[in-house]
Amino acid sequence: MSSSETELRRAAMDLLARREHSRKELWQKLLIRADTEASLEIVLAALESERLLSDERFAEVFVRSCIHRGLGPVRIKQELLQKGISSELIALHMEACDEDWLQQARGVSDKKFGATPIKNTKEKAKRVRYLQYRGFRMDTIMGIVDCSDE
Repeated sequence: MSSSETELRRAAMDLLARREHSRKELWQKLLIRADTEASLEIVLAALESERLLSDERFAEVFVRSCIHRGLGPVRIKQELLQKGISSELIALHMEACDEDWLQQARGVSDKKFGATPIKNTKEKAKRVRYLQYRGFRMDTIMGIVDCSDE
C-alpha cells in the first residue's frame, strides 16, 4: 500500500469510527483526498473485504435510525437510494424492520399537532403536507387525518 493509500485508509477509518457510511458516501468524502480514483477503489475494496465497510450494515442501521426519528417508508427509501444503496437491499431491510407505519404516522402527527381533531380543510391540508414530508404513504396519511376529522 502506498503512502497516499495509507492516508486514505486512515481517513476512511476515522469516518467509519464515527458512524456507518455507505460505499458511495465514503467514495464522495474521500475523493477529494485521493491522488487517483484507482487508489481510492483499492482502499474501499480492502475495507469491504475486511468487513469494515458494509452497505448492508449501513442500510440496517440507517433504517432503524430513521424509524426512531419518525420518518416514513417513502422518505427512508429515497434517502437510501441517494446514499447509493441498491433497491434489493432497501427492500430487504424495509421488510425486516416490521414497522406498523400507521401507528408510526399517528405518533408523528400527535407529537406535532396533538390529539386535537381537525377543524377545517386548511388544517387538514397542513397535516397532510407534514406527513408527506416525513415520508408516509398517502393511504396511511388519509387514514389518520380522516379519523381526526370525526
